[in-house]
Amino acid sequence: MPRTHDAPGAPSPWAHQRRPHLAPILGALVVGGATGALMVGTQRLVILTVLRRVGEAPLWLLAVCPFIGLVLAWASLRFLARSASPTIADEYIRNVHDPEPMDLRPVPGRLLASMTTIGLGGALGLEGVAVYVGGAIGTITERRFGRRLRTEDAKMLMIAGAAAGVAAIFQTPVTGAVFALEVPFRGRLSRRHVAPILAGSVAGYVAAILIVGRRPLFPVRGHVALDGRDLLAALAIGILVGAVAHGFARLVVLAKTVVRRVPATLRLPIAGAAIGGVIVIAARTADVALVLGPGYTATRWAIDPTHAAGLVLGVLVLRMVATTAALGGGGVGGLSIPLVSLGALTGRFASGVAGRAGDPLDTVVGAAAFLAAGYRVPLAGIAFVAETTGRVGFIVPAMVAVFAADLVTGRASVSTEQRDDAEAGW
Repeated sequence: MPRTHDAPGAPSPWAHQRRPHLAPILGALVVGGATGALMVGTQRLVILTVLRRVGEAPLWLLAVCPFIGLVLAWASLRFLARSASPTIADEYIRNVHDPEPMDLRPVPGRLLASMTTIGLGGALGLEGVAVYVGGAIGTITERRFGRRLRTEDAKMLMIAGAAAGVAAIFQTPVTGAVFALEVPFRGRLSRRHVAPILAGSVAGYVAAILIVGRRPLFPVRGHVALDGRDLLAALAIGILVGAVAHGFARLVVLAKTVVRRVPATLRLPIAGAAIGGVIVIAARTADVALVLGPGYTATRWAIDPTHAAGLVLGVLVLRMVATTAALGGGGVGGLSIPLVSLGALTGRFASGVAGRAGDPLDTVVGAAAFLAAGYRVPLAGIAFVAETTGRVGFIVPAMVAVFAADLVTGRASVSTEQRDDAEAGW
């Protein structure tokens, strides 16, 4: 068959694949660096300054602080964000699928609402803020330099900003990129060019470590020697995590429904009373810091092998109630760090029951499986283990646990905006 030739002067159909497009990559680097620096500053202000001082307050005041945070969050959303919804991570997912640019008007109000929610003790995380704010910075950059970008690059910058936000909060650049690409869907990746998104994620990570240094979430030491018992334990933990994550996802969806349907005058005092009760119980049985804020303290506490399995289970239940109540009260924040915390506690509980409490492997794979199952992001969960521990030997058990948790969780998810392949049309 004779070979056909393009008309003289006509561009080759493969020309766009040969020419590198530097504009989106450079834009992603700018977006990633700005997002990383902003989120590190926000984290230091909210977690290390405000929340730390709140944790030192008398118990009666500490029990009231989350209610005050929810009221301030409601006021911020009502008057500054023009009655915007509190679901900021879902807002990012919605905007990824929406062909229209992201609406930037509610951003300051939502950011302030998240700071008051989390800073005053709400059991939510800043990574939802990071995803949302990173997407906003990407949108701002696209509007400023839009004439130099192709149409399909606009959403790419938003995803790069979200990836940078997660990378800065967790200090995990690969997890940040994979999470931002994976979370808009249930169990698969977006078909976007990954180079700008990886660039943005790395820039966010570098900005974070330059400001605060390297701080691994799971400071695991020593070498990992796996055997068949470890893989069986990972399988069992994955099944348990999947069941717990399924139930928790249902609670989260119910809490979001409450925000839409129940007036603030009713849901705010009920949520405040529930969180206050959790704080009082935690103060009398374990440590009040375990139920405050995103869950960093609870995650590191779970690694300690000296805690009894029953106490670990109690903290797990208290944190689930605290997070659900914060969401149901209209609190603004993310769920990735709370999911990691719940997974670490679930894995540690299973480890204690099985007599393996001294092995941090179960805690780590539990955290990864819960993150993967809660948001339906299996690849991000596996990458999270590799980056937070620095131990290659943890990857295979994490894969087993994530696979089992994904099967048990089914279609349940903490997000109401994720789409299936057929729905997305991508």
